[in-house]
Amino acid sequence: MSRGSSQPTQELRRVRTPRRGEIPGVVEQIMGHGKLKVRCADGIVRLTRIPGKMKKRIWIREGDVVLVKPWDFQSDEKADVIWRYTRTESNWLERRGYLKL
Repeated sequence: MSRGSSQPTQELRRVRTPRRGEIPGVVEQIMGHGKLKVRCADGIVRLTRIPGKMKKRIWIREGDVVLVKPWDFQSDEKADVIWRYTRTESNWLERRGYLKL
């Protein structure tokens, strides 16, 4: 915001879209110790973990939309959480067809 202006400047942020090998999903249950059950857009419920670096920076609640990256092995069972979307970003993803739940 500039000094003389009474209008706030609008900050534009880009929404992080899923890249190759990443799947959006909704948190169904918090298991404790940084583990979550996430229903992914491909219909599979995966046991996910929140990496330590991310665990210290953000809070994840049930119903939040997250981006997960399935493991190379056990890809239908386990994954890592790599991003949490805000409510506005998740609405944008739903309108664009990235999130089909």
